[in-house]
Amino acid sequence: MSTATIAKAPAKQPGKGGRRMSLPVLLLIIAGVLVLTSAVRLITDADGITSTGQMSTALRAAVPIGLAGLGGLWAERAGVVNIGLEGMMILGTWFGAWAGYQWGPWTGVVVGIVGGALGAVLHAIATVTFNVNHIVSGVALNILALGTTRYLSKFTFEDAPQGSSKQSPPIESLGTFDVPGLSSWLETLNQKHWFLISDIAGLVGGLITDLSPLTVVAVALVPATWYVLWRTSFGLRLRSCGENPIAAESLGVNVYKYKYIAVIISGGFAGLGGAFLSIVSSNVYLDGQTAGRGYIGLAAMIFGNWMPGGLALGAGLFGYTDSLKLRGGTTNVHALILLLAILLVFGVAYLAWKKKYVPAAITAAISALMFVWYTSTDEVPNQVVTASPYVITLLVLSLSAQRLRMPKADGLPYRKGQGK
Repeated sequence: MSTATIAKAPAKQPGKGGRRMSLPVLLLIIAGVLVLTSAVRLITDADGITSTGQMSTALRAAVPIGLAGLGGLWAERAGVVNIGLEGMMILGTWFGAWAGYQWGPWTGVVVGIVGGALGAVLHAIATVTFNVNHIVSGVALNILALGTTRYLSKFTFEDAPQGSSKQSPPIESLGTFDVPGLSSWLETLNQKHWFLISDIAGLVGGLITDLSPLTVVAVALVPATWYVLWRTSFGLRLRSCGENPIAAESLGVNVYKYKYIAVIISGGFAGLGGAFLSIVSSNVYLDGQTAGRGYIGLAAMIFGNWMPGGLALGAGLFGYTDSLKLRGGTTNVHALILLLAILLVFGVAYLAWKKKYVPAAITAAISALMFVWYTSTDEVPNQVVTASPYVITLLVLSLSAQRLRMPKADGLPYRKGQGK
């Protein structure tokens, strides 16, 4: 079978939002945002928004979101919508903690992956074999996972030392490490609070300070996913199932098999994200620990336009806002209101340049409200800090919706031989 033939159909489909943003333009935008962030830090004296500790915490918060997003990417590139990521993460937290406190953290990681994959098998059976609506199956899986883990906790953790019906016993740590010499030097540079230089030092330092080995593994899975899906014949066949399964079948691709593989891998990623929460983030399983991160991971995948690189940026953004409540959130979020107001001014200019005057006027009004909010207050309530990840999720999705292009057959029913 010629895999080049399969590639022709998807390759002719242009993105609905026009040309894809080039890497130089993306880097220029990131650099501009970093300069503005540094300026806002100097104006507001909110040094915490780019501190090494803040960035390190943000990375730790971004990992489970990114892993859930990678899980969604694998499933949806094969044509299966995976709303069940939250449930698979829940299974990962419980199975990871259950095995981790008994046999060690690395065993917990493996069993957490298996737990998420088991949930994925149920989703695959429902959606691929029985053609159940993907959304209905995913929501049902989330409810089932939540109820199952709560039921199991009563019989496994309640009588265990330091455990309860809603919490597992403590799990041994995987340990952390820094990059010798470089981490401490960047920390020192960040504490000088110089314009831009200290901010870059905080960003880079946060990525190499207090790292868990599992964080390194999770970050490496992003380029690995890109390579497998876009540079191998296996990935080409899998993606063809999400673009045009009938054409793929006509060329000899076993569409059912690839959909099953993709969904099970998806569950494994989500389970790994759940295990990260219970083993690395807190060293203990807690009821409700995922707190909607599976849904935010799905939002990060959509923000990234079903691509690993964009997904990683989205996970980083959502992870950063999620980490604010842990480190000086009220002051830092207040400073970020000013940053957002300034960014919206640039958005107004861009929309006016594109002659989209009504959206430009609406954006200008929102920007003005942001400036008023910032100047009339000294800090924001804790409730705003807690809600910020979810507000950012909705805001980002609403702003990026017009340039998105999902796989053409994503979520569509498929039956073997239906093209004959």
